[in-house]
Amino acid sequence: MLKLVSLFDDVLEKLSRWGIVVTFFCILVLSVMAIVLRWMGQSLLWLEPLVRHLVFICAFLGGSLATSRNVHIKVDILTKLVERSSSKALHWIHRNLVAVFCLLVTAVLTKASWDFYLVEKEFGAPSFLHIHSSVLVGIIPAGLGLIALRFLNQLILGLFTGEIREPDRV
Repeated sequence: MLKLVSLFDDVLEKLSRWGIVVTFFCILVLSVMAIVLRWMGQSLLWLEPLVRHLVFICAFLGGSLATSRNVHIKVDILTKLVERSSSKALHWIHRNLVAVFCLLVTAVLTKASWDFYLVEKEFGAPSFLHIHSSVLVGIIPAGLGLIALRFLNQLILGLFTGEIREPDRV
């Protein structure tokens, strides 16, 4: 079971890593294209909103990578106190409590963003490039869900192995 969770986490890691590379490359190319078109006195109305939504995707993929490496945003007051302790049990409890809390928070946010997506799907309208606004809003629950999955994997691996898995560095 742990091998399956670890393999699933590796797949999420690779998808997130490649996704952020591809998304960032698209942002770069489209932004340069927008600048060059502006120099020529032209513009494509859909270009800047597309770049803005690609930045959202990039941010969520970056959050997924930060979660997997345990470098996500956190309050370090308690962490600093626990790090001073030599008790492995205290480290294990702290690490898993943080994972549980983060999982709960991201699960609640995912549910709230899913509800927002459903409202947008019902009452939204086509946006740029005739893309329905619900598809664009769908980035939020998908990104938060990905981060929640990473916390779930971190919790499962932390509970059963007692260690935080260090993924391969880029």
